[in-house]
Amino acid sequence: MRSPIFDQKHQVVQSHERWALQSERMLRVGFGPDALAAKGAMVAYNGVMDFSHEGAGSMTNFLKRAVTNEGGSLMRVSGQGEVFFARNAAHVFTMDLEGDAITINTSSLLAFDATLQWNITTIGNAGMLAGGLFNLQVSGHGTVGVTSEGPPLILDCSRQPTYVDPQAAICWSANLNPTIKNDFKMGSLIGRGSGESFQLAFQGPGFVVIQPSEGRPFRGA
Repeated sequence: MRSPIFDQKHQVVQSHERWALQSERMLRVGFGPDALAAKGAMVAYNGVMDFSHEGAGSMTNFLKRAVTNEGGSLMRVSGQGEVFFARNAAHVFTMDLEGDAITINTSSLLAFDATLQWNITTIGNAGMLAGGLFNLQVSGHGTVGVTSEGPPLILDCSRQPTYVDPQAAICWSANLNPTIKNDFKMGSLIGRGSGESFQLAFQGPGFVVIQPSEGRPFRGA
């Protein structure tokens, strides 16, 4: 049988690394140690693997999860073999944490080492919008896989205030504490159904990664 599908670029990328990009849209994780992943992110696996629902981890997370449903779709992946993760053909990148932390928009989370600590966080002055602005903070030593709807862009927040659409924000330095900037005007009620009246305001030493998409509709708008 002959077909371009058998070209090398369509074959599994062999790697001794635990976390290895197979393409700009797919991630391979070798097992070993357990990982936590977004439910539905597994597209294939080799070997003997087990996929189970992951609990809240703490009473605080349980209560936040009950109210917001954030962090409520994690699964624990364990076994021997390799698993391929992807989400809606989005771009994928990894970040290696070395005793530091990152805050991730849960809609952009793909998978991370189970040895990392995680906690559901909120935006400081979100108020009535808080239901749509809970995120996941991951810390410790390990790797995180993150998705972006299109090629991601990193912005330096240390030089001047940076404002980002909540659904375009993928992840940011955990030391940054974004606040809500409200540009709402009565005229916004006509012809604007998105969340563009609200932005996340970042300022300080650190970065925010954005995607060229507003993702899901903003629930607070």
